[in-house]
Amino acid sequence: MKGNKTVVLFLIKFFGTYLLLFLLYSFYLNRTQNEIAPFACAPITKTVAEQTTYLLNIIGYPTEIAQDTETAAIKLFINGKFTAFIVEGCNAISIIILFIAFIVAFAGKFKTTVLYILFGSLLIYFTNIVRIVIISMALFEYPQYEKILHEIVFPSIIYGMTFLLWFIWIRKFSTLKK
Repeated sequence: MKGNKTVVLFLIKFFGTYLLLFLLYSFYLNRTQNEIAPFACAPITKTVAEQTTYLLNIIGYPTEIAQDTETAAIKLFINGKFTAFIVEGCNAISIIILFIAFIVAFAGKFKTTVLYILFGSLLIYFTNIVRIVIISMALFEYPQYEKILHEIVFPSIIYGMTFLLWFIWIRKFSTLKK
């Protein structure tokens, strides 16, 4: 019976946290993103695009961004050539929400949990920026591999990082016992 209580508590904490954060993020998107003309991305998506541009310029890929005039997306240009769209799904917030819900559901000590959520969220966010930088370079150099790069290789980076953080959390910090 105790095992069932543990599972039910996990599910309540996971889905409760996920739902709360999802609703807050949806509210934020509704307030900041415009999906009808004039189109505008949410500030977090624009920030991700700006940080991607900054890193690409540092490593020698002259990059510019511009708000797309037909969708709520940022166009990324390398050497004046359109290379990629950066859209809301590229900002990693949805993955961070999923990460946080999982950590809360397997919560450890309060301070450890809060610090791990902060550390993990920042790590996912910055890994995502690096992921977008690498995929942008790859799309610029090898546009013929767009499908495999965008749909298989690069999502595995961000999901792999998230899974690794979950694994470390459960093994090292979670107080939930088997």
